[in-house]
Amino acid sequence: MISQPLGRRAALGMLAGTAAAGAARAGEAIAVPWSAGSERPTLIAPPGAADCHHHIYDHHFPADPGASLHPGDATVADYRLLQRRLGTSRNVVVQPSTYGTDNRCMLAALAAFGATARGIAVVHPDIPFAELRRMNEAGVRGIRFNLVQAGATTIEMVEPLSRRIAAFGWHVQIHMKGPQIVEAAEIFRRLPTPVVFDHFARIPEPEGVNSPAFATLRALLDRGHVWVKLSGAYQDSRLGTPRYADITPLARAYVKAAPERLVWGSDWPHPTEKIKPDDAVLFDLLADWAPDAATRTQILVKNPEILYGFS
Repeated sequence: MISQPLGRRAALGMLAGTAAAGAARAGEAIAVPWSAGSERPTLIAPPGAADCHHHIYDHHFPADPGASLHPGDATVADYRLLQRRLGTSRNVVVQPSTYGTDNRCMLAALAAFGATARGIAVVHPDIPFAELRRMNEAGVRGIRFNLVQAGATTIEMVEPLSRRIAAFGWHVQIHMKGPQIVEAAEIFRRLPTPVVFDHFARIPEPEGVNSPAFATLRALLDRGHVWVKLSGAYQDSRLGTPRYADITPLARAYVKAAPERLVWGSDWPHPTEKIKPDDAVLFDLLADWAPDAATRTQILVKNPEILYGFS
């Protein structure tokens, strides 16, 4: 924990260990909607780096009647500014709970981004096979179950839909809190597709790596078909900015256990947060979680190529 306030670049320069590169980029400020700050990260993104979790919002598409989150517009153009700021070049557009199973906003974003983007949809078990095939051709590579901002999906839908999408080589993406994952662990053990847990699998703090939820995740990771997104550090942190230091042991434990099945995500435009975080800070934290440059390249480039089929 930092005992006194530090400037963003001073604090995170210690994490990245690339102060010279950071100083050279200090003047390249880029303001991004829904993101605090404007400085570039100290950590330099490797070529082909992917942001594997963000959303797009557009008021032209109607919100689901049961949605609890109603953010303002966060457009493709806005997100491209974030890519310029972070230095990432690939991205995964995740269907937000706001639109339920109406994937039109996400699919429109995929079309606008082009070949460097992939999508995660939210669907109902009775979706026609032809619609799944159309989504696959558009760049969709998985389906999401958000059981935190619940509404459009349920845990009972996970297994039947996993079997439906297996033919496409897609995966199931899960947003559940750690204790919920413990209760449903047997379902995840028997799925025929890979399983990707959002936001560190929402392991509760302050228990963190000592919690029953982490023990369950660790056992699931050992089975070889489970992935974790290093995203949304603020979701369960009790200490908060600038370093979300209570999440660091959890992040490092995942990096040690299964670096080949981790991906990083910004969670922009941070729909759960009233005070928006600094995305450069969030990106720089990866240098603390995974100090080895080769491991970071695996997390940012190689693993997304495997999971999402980036070429």
